[in-house]
Amino acid sequence: MSDLFPDELRDPHAAALAPGAPLAERLRPQALDEVVGQEHLTGPEGALGRMVAAGKLSSLVLWGPPGTGKTSIARLLADAVGLRFVAISAVFSGVADLKKIFAEARQAARIGQRTLLFVDEIHRFNRTQQDGFLPFVEDGTVTLVGATTENPSFELNAALLSRCQVLILHRLDQAALGKLLARAEAEVARPLPVTAEAREALLASADGDGRFLLNQVETLFDVAIDEPLGPAELAQFLQRRVAVYDKDREGHYNLISALHKSLRGSDPQAALYYLARMLTAGEEPLYLLRRLVRFASEDIGLADPQALVQCLAAKEAYDFLGSPEGELGIVQACLYCATAPKSNAAYAAQKAAWRSAKETGSLMPPMNIVNAPTKLMKQVGYGKGYAYDPDSEDGYSGANYWPEEMKRQDYYVPTGRGFEAKLKERLAFWGERRRETERDQN
Repeated sequence: MSDLFPDELRDPHAAALAPGAPLAERLRPQALDEVVGQEHLTGPEGALGRMVAAGKLSSLVLWGPPGTGKTSIARLLADAVGLRFVAISAVFSGVADLKKIFAEARQAARIGQRTLLFVDEIHRFNRTQQDGFLPFVEDGTVTLVGATTENPSFELNAALLSRCQVLILHRLDQAALGKLLARAEAEVARPLPVTAEAREALLASADGDGRFLLNQVETLFDVAIDEPLGPAELAQFLQRRVAVYDKDREGHYNLISALHKSLRGSDPQAALYYLARMLTAGEEPLYLLRRLVRFASEDIGLADPQALVQCLAAKEAYDFLGSPEGELGIVQACLYCATAPKSNAAYAAQKAAWRSAKETGSLMPPMNIVNAPTKLMKQVGYGKGYAYDPDSEDGYSGANYWPEEMKRQDYYVPTGRGFEAKLKERLAFWGERRRETERDQN
């Protein structure tokens, strides 16, 4: 068997760890029940727990943030159901590597040894490369376990997804991170040289990433520290984990959705939090300004016409000042939108009017309001009977402005909130005047 499969395709943990291996490697769990923070999957009632109990593993996609145990779980699954473990990274592998792996997996199958192929960062493979897995997954040459930090719905082929069960791993909470820290102290056989407050700060700084936490812990163990570090000293000594945020991937869309819905829900505190999350992670300020301008029209509209003015003023302020000073203008616009009365009446009116325009085609406006620039057009009735509203009583004539073949439509219906309360009264008044005019004409 050792001659059949070269060393680079074997599980690197099959052999003993090299001296001086990183703490995170030394603390990799040796059984599925040692994996922290993913009990919803690894427990007796979880999907993985049930598969292991049945002794049969289906192809999987493990989707979760960095440092949550995806690689460890894949390796432990292979051990638990007796599969040969082969691990590759989509970052460093290509078609030639996959062909070699599939050929050797078929050789192994002939002597009764099935293969679990673990593909880290599987979303890095392009669509064609992902299609290459299909026949080998279908015929059982390999049991595929892919790991990704990106939403599989966006990054993986539908055909591949249909052959795999997607399991979601959670970011590690404080309790799970605390267990990892306790294991690290047991491994090193001494407590971490920090105060209780600094310990909590250290767990928070990991942002749910177990690998990051253990790397920070190892740094603290490797240096000589005479007195336990407090939170301030710890902050100077270590760097906080940079928040995971890809401007063209799911994290971006999740946060902009949260910002939009917080604004719509009139929660200025939450809206400001998500705005800060995006700006501090490096989001383009002009993108956020575009979204705020859209929000001002879509979700506030005429309930507070100043919302659009505020957002456009914030854009001007940012163009003038740049970052970071101009970001205060974005904050002001965000808070204004969050605290403004909400109405989607203008948005609903646009959709309804656009729909009518497409359905009615080329209907002619009534003759009283069409242009009559020539004598002939006036003679045939263009513009005849036009009422000049400013000269009418109350500045409103009640004339008809709709095509003869089309009934009057009410696209815009004010909500009665904010400034729209006045508009609602105005439209009601005009409606009554129009009906009086129609009765007089009949």
